[in-house]
Amino acid sequence: MKNKEKHNYGDDFPITAFATTPGNSALTLIRCSGKESIELFASIFDSPAKIKDALGNTVVHGWIPGIDEVLVSVFRSPKSYTGEDCLDICCHGGPVAGKAVMEAVKSAGFRDALPGEFTFRAFMNGKMDLTRSESVMELVSAKTETGRKNAISRLSGALQTEVNEIKQILVQVLAGAEIYLDYSEDEVSAESDESAKEEIAGKLPNKELAKQALDRLQKLYPSWQVERIYQEGVTIVIAGQPNAGKSNLFNSFLKEDRSIVADTPGTTRDWIEAWINIKGIPIRLIDTAGIRETKDPVELIGVERSLELLKEAQIVLYLVDCTIGVTDKDRKFILEYATQAEAHGQIYLLVWNKIDIAPLPQKLSTYVDLMYKVKNAVSISAKTGEGMDDLNYEIVSAVMESHKTSDVSASLGTERQKKLIGTACTALEEALGMAENNEPLDLIAPLLRESVNALGEITGEISTADILEEMFSKFCVGK
Repeated sequence: MKNKEKHNYGDDFPITAFATTPGNSALTLIRCSGKESIELFASIFDSPAKIKDALGNTVVHGWIPGIDEVLVSVFRSPKSYTGEDCLDICCHGGPVAGKAVMEAVKSAGFRDALPGEFTFRAFMNGKMDLTRSESVMELVSAKTETGRKNAISRLSGALQTEVNEIKQILVQVLAGAEIYLDYSEDEVSAESDESAKEEIAGKLPNKELAKQALDRLQKLYPSWQVERIYQEGVTIVIAGQPNAGKSNLFNSFLKEDRSIVADTPGTTRDWIEAWINIKGIPIRLIDTAGIRETKDPVELIGVERSLELLKEAQIVLYLVDCTIGVTDKDRKFILEYATQAEAHGQIYLLVWNKIDIAPLPQKLSTYVDLMYKVKNAVSISAKTGEGMDDLNYEIVSAVMESHKTSDVSASLGTERQKKLIGTACTALEEALGMAENNEPLDLIAPLLRESVNALGEITGEISTADILEEMFSKFCVGK
């Protein structure tokens, strides 16, 4: 019987979802979890007793009669991903078999899982904290090996450990402050002079511990900037005059012929993009139309789109044809757009191309006005690949220099985590500032508690239903 009621996160109703996308593959995996899920699945299995009697962490072979031959991995509560009774049903691949098995599973009484509901249940049942829950989706969407390794680090509990250690330090500071406040109320009589009261009320016990906690938070906070690079990537736009070799450079990065290369100016009339990996950094690489004045209406649209794309770029590779040198049009473009880029945090790299057939300018000092506007200059041959390693090095250096961070044992993986670390930092900085000014301790203690609560929210010790639903709804179904 199919259940068509509307369900929300938080119930224990048996749920199911594809853990792999149905399609032309050898196998398809369907995940089930929830109250009485083992018994429900047994009702459609050819040997119900084999499923019902199966020990946890064992595999049962059999049939869903008339549908498919399956291998069923049985996990019993609490030793499962979600902490509930779970099953992973492995059936044949292809676009049809998996769907037929899914229909049979839902007919037994399972409902479709909500996005991220398996991981939500794992969190609610104490199998993982929120930092590890979020890392599951980070791992699924990782674009490079570096991104995968960072997500695995958080999944293994590195961030949870760091946050909990800092929180325990602050709990100790807060406890000391609250004990001191209680002590001051008991020990300082109403007849005591005001200066004695202020001395007791303004003193923050364990101040050095609080400073240690703040130092660790301040090192952790900027780690999100670098992590964001590995998760979201960096947009790089290749720009330059027609025939500077932009499409050749695009193809050289991809190591395949994706862009059309010809000696005729204006060959590339629209932009083309691809994702590449440079030293573990995901790069959205865009090849643009040559920027020049033209009466061709189609080419003009391409030039206008190229200028718009320049605004999106974190890095612009501006190609100069060494066989011609820096033209007035090159100079005008660099002086105009690179100057604007400085205000928006964009980076311009000047790329001298075609060094396989033309020497570099003898006097780079001739272009000193341009060099002040760009991050660096690199000499390459997009055709032969000479100098590409140097260009990759300059790109990585430019990216990492613009997102400097301290060495930390863990890194932040989401915007949510970054905001909460920022909240904890701000509250703790204010508390220490007030302590330095000998402000009353009863004004300092609430700031310490705010910092502790923010850290508790990162790991999920403090959370609300709205926050959790918003977070897990961004997951893919089946996770």
